[in-house]
Amino acid sequence: MKVLYYDCFSGISGDMNLGALIDLGIPYNHLTSELDKLNIKNEFEIYIEKAIKGGITGTKVNIIDSNNKDHTHCHNHHHHHHRSYKDIKDIILNSSLSESIKNLSIKIFDKVAISESKIHNKSLEEVHFHEVGAIDSIVDIVGCAICIDFLKVDLIISSPIEIGYGTLKCAHGILPVPAPATAEILKGVPVIAKNVSFEATTPTGAAIIKSIATNFTYKKDFTIEGIGYGIGDRENPIAPNVLRVLLGEKNNFTTSKEYIVECNIDDMRGEEFELLMERLFEKGAFDVFYTPIFMKKERPGVKVSVICNEENLKNIKEVIFINSSTIGIRQHEVHRDKLSRIEKNVNCKFGNIPSKISFYDNKEVNMKPDYDVCKEIAKINNISISEVFHEVIYSYLTSKKDNNKDE
Repeated sequence: MKVLYYDCFSGISGDMNLGALIDLGIPYNHLTSELDKLNIKNEFEIYIEKAIKGGITGTKVNIIDSNNKDHTHCHNHHHHHHRSYKDIKDIILNSSLSESIKNLSIKIFDKVAISESKIHNKSLEEVHFHEVGAIDSIVDIVGCAICIDFLKVDLIISSPIEIGYGTLKCAHGILPVPAPATAEILKGVPVIAKNVSFEATTPTGAAIIKSIATNFTYKKDFTIEGIGYGIGDRENPIAPNVLRVLLGEKNNFTTSKEYIVECNIDDMRGEEFELLMERLFEKGAFDVFYTPIFMKKERPGVKVSVICNEENLKNIKEVIFINSSTIGIRQHEVHRDKLSRIEKNVNCKFGNIPSKISFYDNKEVNMKPDYDVCKEIAKINNISISEVFHEVIYSYLTSKKDNNKDE
């Protein structure tokens, strides 16, 4: 499984994203030849250069507005040539770009249009973009779609998003960071505001990452095969104004060395097994299970089986000896294959429900909502846990179907 990971430790903007993807290895000639299909190439020029921020070398992208040679990429929300939502859709739909690139480009623009519509209390048809109506953001967004289409990745995930803090100047005056449009777009996405004292994530950047990432986590469970750095405009002594992307390969499954610890017991009260299991899980057991058995002289008994890693092996044996009647333990090493999986919050009428999605051969094979969360929802609403499970799975499948239509 081919994975693209966004490390947004210093935020994300349209130009930083385009720079990172080019730095990763997207051919410049491919990008420009595809952008020419928009039929607006007389409105902009692209300049690519290597640059350094905070000791990190990456790619800097500058989009020059041919109608305003003094304007290059900038995170400040100045006045640019404005286009309506319909204008932008017409440019994309009337181009000779592939359908997948068109669909992703419009999906990203839709997120900005909907946020602007809500903030300014206007219909989508009335929305005129400020930042996103500028030629540089059109190139950033369509350029992103071109690069993602070229990479043909199976999964895109991201770290939580650094949004920055402070204030910014825009067409409407001084506003707090994040900008209202950025905040609206990033609803439901984990964010931090820690290391950047300015606007770290722009509306364009927020719309891009919200549209393409399916999960937000610091976990990187793949083999890194490529790295790209996109260089921003701002200076920051704490964290360089850089976006990092990682291209990796995630196996169908991972193999880990583990241990099975077992013992046979025929002289314990049944209730004691509950506490034994509870304490085994507290000490790091991956799984605990009891099997009814018949021992010598046909005595009924219970086989206690515990799966753990080497690090917790000693503690597991100690718990068994102290909390059970056994006087002997046997152990053997095993190797366990685990399917590739991601954790994702599924939005349904009960809220955001943590769920695990498993893959084999680049195909999704299982989706499982978190049992403990579903159990609490069932208790609070006085309903069966099956009803909760069904609602979460239905919402997930519906959302997945809608996303496939968008793509």
